[in-house]
Amino acid sequence: MTQLIEAAGAAAPASRETAAVDVLGGAASEVNLRRFLHGLPGVDGVGLEARAAGLGTRSIKTSSKAWAVDRTIGLMDLTTLEGADTPGRVRSLVAKALMPDPSDPTCPRVAAVCVYGDLVDVAIDALGDAHVGRGGTIGVAAVATAFPAGRASLEVKLADVGDAVAAGADEIDMVIDRGAFLAGRYGEVYDEIVAVKEACRRPDGGYAHLKVILETGELKTYDNVRRASWLSILAGGDFIKTSTGKVSPAATLPVTLSMLEVVRDWYALTGERIGVKPAGGIRSSKDAIKYLVTVAETVGEEWLVPELFRFGASSLLNDVLLQRQKLASGRYSGNDYVTID
Repeated sequence: MTQLIEAAGAAAPASRETAAVDVLGGAASEVNLRRFLHGLPGVDGVGLEARAAGLGTRSIKTSSKAWAVDRTIGLMDLTTLEGADTPGRVRSLVAKALMPDPSDPTCPRVAAVCVYGDLVDVAIDALGDAHVGRGGTIGVAAVATAFPAGRASLEVKLADVGDAVAAGADEIDMVIDRGAFLAGRYGEVYDEIVAVKEACRRPDGGYAHLKVILETGELKTYDNVRRASWLSILAGGDFIKTSTGKVSPAATLPVTLSMLEVVRDWYALTGERIGVKPAGGIRSSKDAIKYLVTVAETVGEEWLVPELFRFGASSLLNDVLLQRQKLASGRYSGNDYVTID
């Protein structure tokens, strides 16, 4: 990877397609994609897990923990993705997004709410002036492309995306075709992401942000995670996301670290920042802060903004609010450094 970085420099390309051509050394053909993806250095799994474990053992100052707790809330996507979802359930979710802690109006709001495409309009209406489209800060993300399995024709997937974008979705969370990827049909996966990105185009010429879900629990190996991350970015993904939350294991720190390393290398190659979203299985403030440290140490603190990092973990919010209340009560006032509990 160092040789690639030295060869390409850090100039930002005019477009993602241009960047892909530069990185691949030619058009995004099946042959070029295979040569590039299989030419990537193999992942040292033991070393990766050791780095992740080391980052996860950091102690932080009490003042830093207070910042980290608030930042975690501001980076969350609150999610409801169940077959039994109703407009009322989505409105309740939005109410939580608007006021995570009703007892404390200083508590920050979350970054976005994530729903099925047919409920996007309900979420936007419930957000009112807090919606980013009306000058607010909370976005609406919609899962699409036959989420979570992705087992549908391309025509159906694109219609799914188009409906969500037409309803006003600010972000689209797509799933890759894991079957095609694991069978080595990289060109097929690439072309599908490109088509979905185009389906994210709005009438005004802008695009809904595209998060590409790798479903890392089904990819099995770190090498596959690295390849899928590169493939998703080359094809136009604005974010790479670990999981749907429907498959175990979902997000893990080593997997997220591997994805962050790809994002770091892409930035070194092109000057373009790509987002990362670990989703599923992150349930405690302690775990969330491990991810924040890993992001800061791997790609830099400038990634700790909603445009570049998200938590997809609705169950996380309750624990983070509990920790926030403990900090506000002065529980840690006598100890400058704390272990995250």
